Amino acid sequence: MYFNTYRQIEAALKACTGEETVDLGEGGEHADFATPIAFSLAKKQRKAPAAIAAGLVEDLRERLAGTGITVEAAGPYVNFQVSGEYVREAVAAALEPGFGRLPERGERVILEHTSANPNGPLHVGHIRNSIIGDTLARAFRKAGYPLEVHYYVNDMGRQIAIVSWGFSNNPLPAEEGEKPDHHIARVYVAANRAIEADETITEQVDRLMQQIEAGDPETGRRFRSVVSHCLDGFKVTMKNLNVAHDRFVWESDFVRNGDMERVIAKIERLPQAKHDGTLSIDLTECGFEKDYVIRRSDGTSVYAARDLAYHTWKSRNFDRAIDVLGADHKLIGSQLQCTLRLLGERAPEIVIFEFVSLPEGSMSTRAGKFVSADELIAEVTNKAFAEVSERRPELPEEEREGIARAVALAAVRYDIVKISPEKSTVFDWKEALDFERQSGPYVQYSHARACSILEKAGAFERAFTFTDPHEIALAKQIARFPAVIDRVIRELRPHLLAAYARELADQFNTFYRYVPVLKSEGETLQSRLTLVAAAQNTLKEALETLGIDAIRTM
Repeated sequence: MYFNTYRQIEAALKACTGEETVDLGEGGEHADFATPIAFSLAKKQRKAPAAIAAGLVEDLRERLAGTGITVEAAGPYVNFQVSGEYVREAVAAALEPGFGRLPERGERVILEHTSANPNGPLHVGHIRNSIIGDTLARAFRKAGYPLEVHYYVNDMGRQIAIVSWGFSNNPLPAEEGEKPDHHIARVYVAANRAIEADETITEQVDRLMQQIEAGDPETGRRFRSVVSHCLDGFKVTMKNLNVAHDRFVWESDFVRNGDMERVIAKIERLPQAKHDGTLSIDLTECGFEKDYVIRRSDGTSVYAARDLAYHTWKSRNFDRAIDVLGADHKLIGSQLQCTLRLLGERAPEIVIFEFVSLPEGSMSTRAGKFVSADELIAEVTNKAFAEVSERRPELPEEEREGIARAVALAAVRYDIVKISPEKSTVFDWKEALDFERQSGPYVQYSHARACSILEKAGAFERAFTFTDPHEIALAKQIARFPAVIDRVIRELRPHLLAAYARELADQFNTFYRYVPVLKSEGETLQSRLTLVAAAQNTLKEALETLGIDAIRTM
């Protein structure tokens, strides 16, 4: 309903102004839709924007006659209000299973996220990547796209060589019940301390890197073994965060199948290629002062060479590629994009997110200073269990534990995704566990409240008579959901979905506070229960797209 109305207004604006594109958005408190087009027309017509807006109104009213859309000028703005039919149709649409799903699309999309180095457990910083990426993936699927989600496994870098050396020369047995990724971290930290104490170990690590690139089978087996060990731990963590990947793609595969050498051969023929002991690319035309190194003087390739091979494969097999990268990858991400364009390949879109830090400071796996995602989940779950037990002491312990796990997941995922990716954030335990207005549990509670109302009401006949301003405001907020999904995937900004879910919860709770539902009678009761059912379904769909369980009781 939202899209149909938007397109009707947009077409009318284009027809009466002759403009190919028009600026049309939501009108906030004053209107359902509004346009500031009079400002841009003022330069061409040399008239005051308010006069232009007033002149457009009559033409627009004629073009929109019969649609139920009303048009008014408000100074330099033109405002549009929807009809009661819009409200009724919006509520009816929101009752359908899967509400918000957009029509199927043929454009193939690949989304890469997380891809953390397998040298220790995922920490609080890593999971911002995972949660942003997973939320985008859910939004793309909701928007009807065929999607494949990848984790790109770094199994050739120096950090993996250090871990491999540690297992061979300074093995530390796994402790009882220790997750594999935590075991890897202990070995990695110990190996780095050994290197600091004995510089000759660096030569042994360098030799391992040469052997892995040369295709030495024993070195390759050892590297893959330790990386697989770490990934086993990652998969448990990501499952607990409700994060999923379709494929784990190994960096070394692009060396073994020859893709990397083919890309390097193409780079060597570029006019921007520089051969001075190393192989690098002059990217000054893209604004970069430093050369982009592809191969070292000892003949070994750098990570960029394999990354270019991977993205060349993406370019040829998908219509749209998206990478989620931390701010420390901003430079190399831009260099990657520039190089791919020079090679004639499609460059990926990159979502850059700023870091999550702790009140105590930054995190370092090498130094062994981090709060693991596992510790975070365990701590939040314990606190959620205490909160649930205080609120619902009558529930069996097993049920309270289930609710606590769902609430903890909501607290973590929502707290991470609600912040715009380009903004840095300090992860605060207390804020993550705030079960009030700015949290995932608040949205969950609103959904549970709607479920409770419907359960108490029992069976009812659907009706669509809405006259109270709070009813109409809630219905219009519900109608926005498909448009929010569309905007999230167009702009790659998942925090917009988090903001919408909270706003919908606010609108529903305001409606519940001021409009009696179960105490109503007749058609009013049926209509209000119908609206509650539409809100419940929309909250459910929004929560699930955020990767949060839409639990029915809290």
